[in-house]
Amino acid sequence: MKYNATLLALAVATVASARELPYQSSFYRREVPQEHSHEAILRATNTALKLNNPLNIQDAVFALLGNAAASAGAGQVTNLDCLQQIVADQAFTNAKAAGDLDGQVNAVLFRAIERNTGKVGLASVICNETATNSEIAAVTQHQDPASAEGKAGNKDIELAVAKVLKGLGADPLLALESATFPPGDLNDATAKGKTCDDETDAKGCIFTLNLLTPAATEEEILAAVGGDDGTTDDDTCEDDGTTDDTGDGNTVDDGTDDDTSDDDTCEDDGTGDDTNTGGDNNNTGGDTNTGGTVNIQSFTGNLGSAAPAVLFTAGADRPFSVNGNTFLQSSAALSRSCDIQNNACFNAANSGQLTGGTAQCAQQTNECKTAAATTTVKKFRREASKLGRRHRGLDLGSCGTPQIQFAAGLDGRKEESFQAVNGQDFSHGSALNIKVISDFVCQRLQDACKASAEAVATCKQASAAASAAKGQQAAFLFNAALGV
Repeated sequence: MKYNATLLALAVATVASARELPYQSSFYRREVPQEHSHEAILRATNTALKLNNPLNIQDAVFALLGNAAASAGAGQVTNLDCLQQIVADQAFTNAKAAGDLDGQVNAVLFRAIERNTGKVGLASVICNETATNSEIAAVTQHQDPASAEGKAGNKDIELAVAKVLKGLGADPLLALESATFPPGDLNDATAKGKTCDDETDAKGCIFTLNLLTPAATEEEILAAVGGDDGTTDDDTCEDDGTTDDTGDGNTVDDGTDDDTSDDDTCEDDGTGDDTNTGGDNNNTGGDTNTGGTVNIQSFTGNLGSAAPAVLFTAGADRPFSVNGNTFLQSSAALSRSCDIQNNACFNAANSGQLTGGTAQCAQQTNECKTAAATTTVKKFRREASKLGRRHRGLDLGSCGTPQIQFAAGLDGRKEESFQAVNGQDFSHGSALNIKVISDFVCQRLQDACKASAEAVATCKQASAAASAAKGQQAAFLFNAALGV
């Protein structure tokens, strides 16, 4: 069966009885349907709603219909203009009580989804009541993008959602998932517009068919929540509950002491200008993805020599390489790259090719390792989050959430270790190395769970990304990349 990320999280909280309720067409008839366009968000919100449903609302989907159709499933709600807000508010309350961040996020996104109206260009009525939760009260639904209200206000709605998500500690860029369709033709007599409606698409047809048309850009979202990668550490990813620290020595068979941070890793976004074509290329700062391999060395200092490229290959057993030498951890690989540059700088200074002495080489090495401890952390968190957004709603076969936890006390251990949250489907003792658990999870998905090829491939990518980090950040990377 298919699960979306939030549904999986709620399943862990023993709400299996509320899994993926079917939305039968006998519930209602719509001339211009689009209520299933954001299916993953809809299902997640419905699951959270059913945890405690005092108003007996039949299903969250009714909140996205026009008032006439909505009345059939509104339960005790009489102000149908506010049904969407009421559903989102109750779902948020329930998710908050369960300690489920994903449930809260989806409730906020649900509140912002465009509600059906009778024709292209017709805006829906805004609720005239105040929600119990301030996070829900801060948001209203998107309007038809062909309407004057939609053109004027949809961007502000996405920015408002982003600010709420940021306040929750979630990825503010998820706000873009609440966006609506391209504007339709005002003269379209069918009132269909450029929409879709498929209750069998667990992700949501607006995503599958690439119809999502945000009014705001990622840059505008990041600016609205208070900064971009240059000013904040967690502006593009869910908070993993850890800080970005330096000075964590980690020696990984390279003969050098690694004093860079526990930097998270993920595939690069390919936004740089420099193309790296091989492991011996001393290209720095190149982010271009060539054949599935990317350079994560972002330091651009070049006293004596540029720092050699640190190549990351997703899925490899030792995914990082420097001049042909491979490493398990990005921190070790980045440290080796900085040390190679340092040796070249010292040689140049001692030979007289470089004036100014060796002190400047030591300073450059400190700067190189500081860059490794900061810029890559932000980049990899962003990319893990993007990967997770792309893969929400993966077909996990017969199994529930593959989420991995990092905590003390697992299996009676005193020290912190890794273990699958879902012990029923992924029964394995705790381990100090996340790769032991993540590889086991991926193998179970393939063999026992009969998950889709996409889910298995994504799991292997997530495992490779997580293996480059340690502790809570490693667990965060694995879970974020899978969207759980």
